[in-house]
Amino acid sequence: MNRTITKATPQQIDDIMNVIAAAKQIMRQSGNKHQWTGTYPSANVILNDIDAGAGYVVEDEGTIVAYFAFLPGPDPTYAKIYEGQWTNDTQPYHVVHRIASYPDAYGCFQSIMDFCFAHDSNIRIDTHRDNKIMQHVILKQGFTYCGIIYLLSGDERLAYQKTK
Repeated sequence: MNRTITKATPQQIDDIMNVIAAAKQIMRQSGNKHQWTGTYPSANVILNDIDAGAGYVVEDEGTIVAYFAFLPGPDPTYAKIYEGQWTNDTQPYHVVHRIASYPDAYGCFQSIMDFCFAHDSNIRIDTHRDNKIMQHVILKQGFTYCGIIYLLSGDERLAYQKTK
C-alpha cells in the first residue's frame, strides 16, 4: 500500500462523492440511520472545504479511497459543551470533519490522524451517537470523550479531544 494524503481539488469531486456514498451505505448497514441524511454532505459542502484549503483526499496507489476536512478552530459548534468539558480549552485546535472512506480501505482513520497530528497537537472531533464504528476508532486512537455538542442545526453530537 502506497498511501498519500493531499489537498483535494475541485476536479476530484466525483471521486470524493463516490467515497461519501460508500460511507453512507456503511452507516446505514451498521444501524446509523440518522447521520448524513438526504444530500449531506453535498458536493457544495465539499467544494467549500476545498475552497477553504481544508479538504483532503487519501489515495492508495493513486486511487482516492477516503476524504476528510481538517479545519482550524475555533469551531462555533464547539463553543459550548454539555455534560462534560474539553480536556484542553485554552490552546488553539483543529477539527476533523466529514471523514469518509471505502469499506475495504483499512487503516484510513490511522493515516488521517497521523496526518492531522503532524500539523497540530490539539485535535477535536465529533460523531453521531449511532455511529458506533466512528466512536470505536476515535477511542482506539486515544481520544477522550468530552461531552455533547450541538450542531448549528440543533443535532446532537458526541465530542472528543486528543492532545499530544
